[in-house]
Amino acid sequence: MLTTTLCVALTAAGLALAVLTAYRRRYLRATRIAALSLLPAGLALAGLVTLGRRIGTAVGDWAVDLVFKPTVWLGFGVIACSVLLYGITRLFSGRAPSAERTAGGRAPAAVPGASGPALPAGRAAAGPRRGASDSGLSDFADVEEILKRRGI
Repeated sequence: MLTTTLCVALTAAGLALAVLTAYRRRYLRATRIAALSLLPAGLALAGLVTLGRRIGTAVGDWAVDLVFKPTVWLGFGVIACSVLLYGITRLFSGRAPSAERTAGGRAPAAVPGASGPALPAGRAAAGPRRGASDSGLSDFADVEEILKRRGI
């Protein structure tokens, strides 16, 4: 109740100052003062002043606990340990392809030293790799090879 009264009083004083500024024919500045002076009343009516006070009290209580409670320091130690373990796993997972990746059905994107992209597991090349010097009939050669295997 007292907070709302204080905010409304600030708004009234700001609007009075805006009226005096407008009387001096500084309308742009008067409009800016009026806009800023309406903020305290709006914040109080929306309940944001009370929310800000509660947040400030909670942060203050946490800061006091940070200084005086060893469990809070233990919590920071656990968080640091967690970050350290996660960082180590990220560091070692980027070194070499692990068995878990290939066991999960996903092959590595590229094999070091390979001349072309790696084929997914379970697929084999249909035939010898053709160079760029072949004519445009290379697609038909694949079809012809498939038809010969089927006996057509």
